[in-house]
Amino acid sequence: MAYAIAAYLHFVAIFLLFALLVLEHQLFRLPLNFKRARSLFRVDLAFGVAAGFVLVTGAARAMRYGKGLDYYLNNSLFHAKVGLFVVVALLSIYPTVTFLRWRPALKAGQVPTISPTQARLVKLVIRIELLALLTLPLLAALMARGLGVMPQ
Repeated sequence: MAYAIAAYLHFVAIFLLFALLVLEHQLFRLPLNFKRARSLFRVDLAFGVAAGFVLVTGAARAMRYGKGLDYYLNNSLFHAKVGLFVVVALLSIYPTVTFLRWRPALKAGQVPTISPTQARLVKLVIRIELLALLTLPLLAALMARGLGVMPQ
């Protein structure tokens, strides 16, 4: 039963992470207004929390409720999956830093400013994150079928 609950929480966290990133993509457009800028700031914060929850529930599954840590550590697809998740985390730094720079303007009740070039770059990074996140279930499905096991 604990295995099923751990798997469920992991899947919910993943869906939430993806939904928040899609929402961020939808909210981020020019011209920016105060309400959307504040929402972007909050959604990005929630995205970070959801990413942490994905990491914690994934670690719990790998270490305690899955096939055993040895199985995962000896699976190249698991390494690819974790590596891709790290890439998404690193990519997410740019939009987060951009939104954090808006904080003083938002506290003052003003619309933050962003150049069209910077806006395009933020949007591109979010799209790359979405594409990478869409690749993770494929790696998980292949791994669940026993692929990626390294010879010992």
